[in-house]
Amino acid sequence: MKIGIVGGTGDIGEGIALRLSPLFDVVVGSREKEKAQECCTLGSETLRKRGLACSLTGVSNQQAVDEADIVILAIPYKHLVGTLQTLNGFENKIVISPVNPMEKRDFFTTVPPVEGSAALLIKKMISPQAKICTAFNAIAANRWKALDEELTYSVPVCGDDAGAKHTVMEMVNRISHLTSFDAGPLAASGMVESLTPLLLNIARYNKIRDVGIQFR
Repeated sequence: MKIGIVGGTGDIGEGIALRLSPLFDVVVGSREKEKAQECCTLGSETLRKRGLACSLTGVSNQQAVDEADIVILAIPYKHLVGTLQTLNGFENKIVISPVNPMEKRDFFTTVPPVEGSAALLIKKMISPQAKICTAFNAIAANRWKALDEELTYSVPVCGDDAGAKHTVMEMVNRISHLTSFDAGPLAASGMVESLTPLLLNIARYNKIRDVGIQFR
């Protein structure tokens, strides 16, 4: 199974690539292919120094979509529409959205689009044959990149296609100590996306770091 990461040279995309590439074939996409290739070279060296074999290839964002079975949209919400307008070829692919529509005002707050969530906006913009799931919304970039530490979080997964959701949940469960949970249909994604601003506010007002969620 090949996983493509659109926006794979950003903080979250880079961290996801480091965690996934010892387990799967990963193609890292960027607006600048050379930047993706450089990121993959450095990532491969980092993993090899830890004794981990990996499969990391740097490509353009469009190539990441074209070559992958599963596409992860590691894109900040403010760049989501502009990025998706440049891409095509999502038909029959599983598309994972960790995108959280939020802003920092006096506190962090969710700012969903009129569709109700970033995931539903993505559904509106790309092929109706794409199988969209939300996942990884509440894991911070620095946690992905802290390779000496296990990820012990719960990961809510939303989606309308049962087979795609099952595939995503199985993938999640292979990463470190993450545990996936079925969080319902794609229409429930807004609740999942709102977790991140909540966690950031808790971290800020209680002066704690690395706030995550666990369901027990």
